[in-house]
Amino acid sequence: MQKHVRKFLKDEKKKIHKFYILFFFLFVLSYSGLSQDTIKDTTIYRVYQLNIHEEIAPPVWHLTQKAFKEAHNQKFDLVLIHMNTYGGMVDMADSIRTAILHSKIPVYVLIDNNAASAGALISIACDSIYMVPGANIGAATVVNQEGKAMPDKYQSYMRSMMRSTAEAKGRNPEIAQAMVDPRIVVEGVIDSSMVITFTPSEAIENKFCEAQVEGISDIFDRLCIEDYEISQQEIKATDKLIRILINPMVSGVLIMLIVGGLYFELQSPGIGFPLGASIIAALLYFAPLYIEGLVENWEIIIFFLGIVLLAIEIFVVPGFGVFGVSGIALVVASLSLAMVDNVGFNFMLPQVNSLIAALLIVGISSVLGLILAFYLSKKLFAKQSIFHLALDATQKRELGFSTEVKTYTKALHKEGITHTDLRPAGKIIIDGKVYDATSSFGYIEKGNAIEVIAYENAQLIVKKK
Repeated sequence: MQKHVRKFLKDEKKKIHKFYILFFFLFVLSYSGLSQDTIKDTTIYRVYQLNIHEEIAPPVWHLTQKAFKEAHNQKFDLVLIHMNTYGGMVDMADSIRTAILHSKIPVYVLIDNNAASAGALISIACDSIYMVPGANIGAATVVNQEGKAMPDKYQSYMRSMMRSTAEAKGRNPEIAQAMVDPRIVVEGVIDSSMVITFTPSEAIENKFCEAQVEGISDIFDRLCIEDYEISQQEIKATDKLIRILINPMVSGVLIMLIVGGLYFELQSPGIGFPLGASIIAALLYFAPLYIEGLVENWEIIIFFLGIVLLAIEIFVVPGFGVFGVSGIALVVASLSLAMVDNVGFNFMLPQVNSLIAALLIVGISSVLGLILAFYLSKKLFAKQSIFHLALDATQKRELGFSTEVKTYTKALHKEGITHTDLRPAGKIIIDGKVYDATSSFGYIEKGNAIEVIAYENAQLIVKKK
């Protein structure tokens, strides 16, 4: 009897243990589920807002790179582009749309009034498009600075980008390319010789817009997202400085200082302010472009190689030949390529277009820099100034000075020595007489043997013997 009782109690004890174990597991599971629901409910949806409210140009690309880097590093849930632009540079737009297509974070765009041309390309690359009342998207024909349509090869490349971008996001590629080319007819959408530009209702009907909204908050109301936090892009002082320096107008001024400073310095001995200004301008020109990834090491190297070749041409080799032409070509090539986002010499059509624009900026700026430097050098060396750049001694006849034309012409093809430094103008001595003279090439120091090769403008033209 006792044996049966003990067995019964033992079995009951096992049942109780099993019950406790089952209860414990149920408690753990329920607590885990409760915790997950609580975490889910209290999670804040983090949004990174990027504003594009200006022409699509290098400064916008700079901010876009910074935005996507920060958004990915800080693990935001969404990148929201607040857009209002009439377009801009095709190569910069291509870089931005590529960054959007490769983004691991969803990218939405709110078109607040305008997404024209390059802005349309960027918008179509986004995962979702929203538009405010009165907004527009389209009109992506490639035009030049005068607003005239570029040749068909440029339109063809833009059509291809619009088409492939639309395909990547599940939108109608025919409509996308019809925003570029007025010859394309899309049945039921456009049947005339005009490029497509959609209003919000037309964009919604053709699936180029998810919805018309009143603002950013309306987007999240439609997505049923109540708890969200929007972080605006913080533009630091360094970002503002870079944006200023990579502006094409500022780049043009820096090129003027680089070229003009070098020319001015080569006309005078020693190392002075013009060379310092040229070096600082070169640093300000290349540094921000290098930070942006537009300039590669080899482009900077060929710039300095070009400067070396020009110096050899001026100071070592008489005349103007291979060294001078090669130096100019390398300097112009370096300054131009620095503005273009290319890999080596592999250029696509947008890069070709940008390269042509860069060559124009470099060419015009260089010519203006040379003209300004030439004018200033003439002014400073031709008259007395606070820097005493001109000779202020009285040129007396009894000391050997002469300005008679016959006296000067008799000195033709004679040899003498420099009485002062020729910078390139100065004084020379021939047969004990002092003459005004100008060096035919570069700078000649005082005491050097020279030979007279010509007479122009009351001055003898000489070369170093």
